Amino acid sequence: MLTPVFSRHRKARVLLLAVLLQAGLCSPSWSADNPFPESSTAYTKLQELKERAADLSSKAMGLLGIHYKRGGNTPENGLDCSGFVRYVFKDVLGAELPRTSAEISKVGEKIEAKDLQPGDLVFYNTLKRGFSHVGIYLGDNKFIHSPSAGGQVRIESMDIAYWKKRFNGARRINEDENKDKQ
Repeated sequence: MLTPVFSRHRKARVLLLAVLLQAGLCSPSWSADNPFPESSTAYTKLQELKERAADLSSKAMGLLGIHYKRGGNTPENGLDCSGFVRYVFKDVLGAELPRTSAEISKVGEKIEAKDLQPGDLVFYNTLKRGFSHVGIYLGDNKFIHSPSAGGQVRIESMDIAYWKKRFNGARRINEDENKDKQ
């Protein structure tokens, strides 16, 4: 009984190895049993992505409960949705993002909802115009944001009908873009 399961997992590792080879992220000397040796570029990139996501998520969750303030851009005075995102990305990555959610929606790499990773930005149409709201994806179909007047920074599910109906897209802010702005 264990052979089919082992075989299935080995096939997945072989497929992953083939994709990595084709993308130039690994060398042909790798094995399917260990596609990410610690000295590899792919391993290093994966570690960097994991740390980046953890840092962004941690900083964002440290702001839970901060009250919403239209035009707000500091935790002391309150944060609106774009002020919240800008504050987190500036503190963690040193990124200088534009002021509004609509402007932020033009920065970084456009990604599909199925490809979301923690730390990606998610956009919504909440004011009858596209990209009028932004939050930070946390994983497990949850995002953190500063919602609206009377609200506080909080975590919500993207599966809630309100958010599902208003989803506009997602972006990934790349490290290289951040360095150019510093």
